[in-house]
Amino acid sequence: MISIQLQSNKKIYFASDFHLGYPTPEESLAREKKIVRWLDQISVDAQVIFLVGDIFDFWFEYKNAIPKGFIRLQGKLAELSDKGIELILFTGNHDIWIFDYFTKEMGIKVYRDPKQYSIQASGQTNPMKLYIAHGDGLGPGDNGYKVLKRVFENKVCQWAFSWLHPHVGISLAHWWSGSRKDPERINRELVFKGKDEWLLNHALEVEQTQHFDYYIFGHRHLLLDLAVGETGARYINLGEWCYDSAETSYHYAVWDGTSMLIESALEV
Repeated sequence: MISIQLQSNKKIYFASDFHLGYPTPEESLAREKKIVRWLDQISVDAQVIFLVGDIFDFWFEYKNAIPKGFIRLQGKLAELSDKGIELILFTGNHDIWIFDYFTKEMGIKVYRDPKQYSIQASGQTNPMKLYIAHGDGLGPGDNGYKVLKRVFENKVCQWAFSWLHPHVGISLAHWWSGSRKDPERINRELVFKGKDEWLLNHALEVEQTQHFDYYIFGHRHLLLDLAVGETGARYINLGEWCYDSAETSYHYAVWDGTSMLIESALEV
């Protein structure tokens, strides 16, 4: 378990699913500028910022190249890191091919699997325990994607893809991503599934063996704050920043040392 000592008057922020690059360069740029404004706003009191996956709609690090664009976000992240704000990034199913660029260039810690945190706030007796992951491939079901994820994570497959010229590889990836975002598919997925909500079920499974105060995920594009059984644990899904829905978009979570709050960046 990773320990964080939260300083007095500091906060920890969580956001996910920016999907920069989607659906058009123009719309993505407007969203990127909004994200940068939000990062500026929270930098006043942020000690740690968790970016919980699918920050990019597609990302692949070639040996000597990265995808074009997103320079405003990269510059802001570098600036925040240089100021001493800790940045932690979880890869998602759309940016699974983030490797070491963000760590080397900006000092950002990058994780691919769920991580456990113990956060001790100043003046608090008991630390808060967090379980954090993007959420893809966790919980029961979705077996087709779990197989596909193993292919995407396979070193040989990654090596083979890297030999495609970026014009071909990036174009192919954007086509694949776009083909899976037709309105009917989105409407089917953006529905709370009750007892079949797989990330809630995953949290329930973990909670049987080890207690966490909060389970924080992205991936589902639904803004959720739900009880995990009767232990006092809660499952928070961070929503998304890409569909311009007042109900789910431009939200984030913040821990102030005593409370976990869901707040909106809609007006930023």
